Amino acid sequence: MAGQDARTAAHGAGGALPAVLHFHGGGYALGRSLPGQDRAAIALCRELPAVVITVEYRLAPEHRYPAGVEDCYLALEWAAERAGGLGIDPARIALAGKSAGGGLSAAVALMARDRGGPAIVHQSLYVPDLDDRVGADETADAGGANAEVADAEGALSARVSTGRSVQRSWKHYLPEGMVAADAYAAAARATDLSGLPPAYVLVCDLDPMRDAGLAYARRLMDAGVPVTVRNVPGAWHGFELFAPETRVAKEMTAHWTGQLRAALYPVVG
Repeated sequence: MAGQDARTAAHGAGGALPAVLHFHGGGYALGRSLPGQDRAAIALCRELPAVVITVEYRLAPEHRYPAGVEDCYLALEWAAERAGGLGIDPARIALAGKSAGGGLSAAVALMARDRGGPAIVHQSLYVPDLDDRVGADETADAGGANAEVADAEGALSARVSTGRSVQRSWKHYLPEGMVAADAYAAAARATDLSGLPPAYVLVCDLDPMRDAGLAYARRLMDAGVPVTVRNVPGAWHGFELFAPETRVAKEMTAHWTGQLRAALYPVVG
């Protein structure tokens, strides 16, 4: 049927649904995905529709890398192996996450490629935390003549992420004594991005992680991976959690879910 939305076709035939493995944010150290309580996952169920699997991975610093990302990869294998019983179309499994969850999504995509794991149709990286080098310069300059600036930064509302707060998260996540992260900890460290699934990368203009996200998107493009990029002007990391009813937040969320829907329900014919 030319031009038919695959979602309509699948539902009409009683077919299986696509799946989204959703990894929550929280700097690799915070957050929970209790059944029925993950608002982002519930919203995805309503908007797509899809079987959404929200993963309760182990958190740092009690469980440092690679515990969390290995949990996420294990969840991917579990879902793929049980696709039939879960009503999942194994050809339409996507990864999605915000912030640290976006970093985990990128890392799991790399792991699946390198380990010959389950096929992934799409990776949705929402303000992703991809690079352990973000904010390193700010941390190095925090003393001496810059101490007053550093103190002022520390007094900022917890609603605003800074380079120094990003560095604190990485300090919690990476094993003690690790000088530089590897690619499965920080996907931006990967030297080869070829053969990865199509990606969506959303960044916010005032986010210290913006440049790393844009650089990763460009490297994916250069490696031949289809990528859609969106930058949200005037927005900071996680602002939509505090101002969900604003026009900018609604437009940003709609664009993210719309791109995920398009990847899972392509127009056929």
